[in-house]
Amino acid sequence: MKTLHTIKSLAILGGTFDPIHYGHIVAAECVRDAFQLDRVIFMPAARPPHKDLHGVLGSRQRYAMVELAISGNDYFEISALELERKGLSYTVETVAAIRRIYPEAEIYFILGTDTLMLINTWKDLKRLLQLCQFILVTRPGYQLNRNDERFRNVPASLWERTIVLPIPGLFISSSDIRRRVVEGKTIRYLVPAAVEKYIRENNLYREEGID
Repeated sequence: MKTLHTIKSLAILGGTFDPIHYGHIVAAECVRDAFQLDRVIFMPAARPPHKDLHGVLGSRQRYAMVELAISGNDYFEISALELERKGLSYTVETVAAIRRIYPEAEIYFILGTDTLMLINTWKDLKRLLQLCQFILVTRPGYQLNRNDERFRNVPASLWERTIVLPIPGLFISSSDIRRRVVEGKTIRYLVPAAVEKYIRENNLYREEGID
């Protein structure tokens, strides 16, 4: 296990993780492998400013599931930084805090295309671009068109700091997993076995209303 002083490169994977699933884990591992990173930090969000928190599972349980999911991978760790911070969870503040812990490390932030479409609404994007680079994970064969109308608000400065990485396409979503639990369907092989057991033993998502 690398110590704080030997970590030269890392990536942050943020999200609500409600619940964490294999799509998240595959993205993290593919990024780690492609860039030979020393660490990938999973960052559960407490109060993301762009997400309706109605019906979102409590932070303690989401944190516990992430912890279970990444156990056994020495390159992965979980951070409670956003859960412990008061107020809304802004990425720029999170990355700045990680930068203070690892001042010499190359820092990446992992994005999906859905997140990229909202990037212009993020707080202090100019400063964020100075603190880290972005890795945009896409499915194999996906042709990213920067002129796509959906990306019209993505600034040129961000494209310059973004690396596109195709990863195996796993069509899994947290909302679908929650829906399957409500409907009594299996979630086996969609989430790690330990997470499935945690959901079952704690009777999570059973009475949730999913749109």
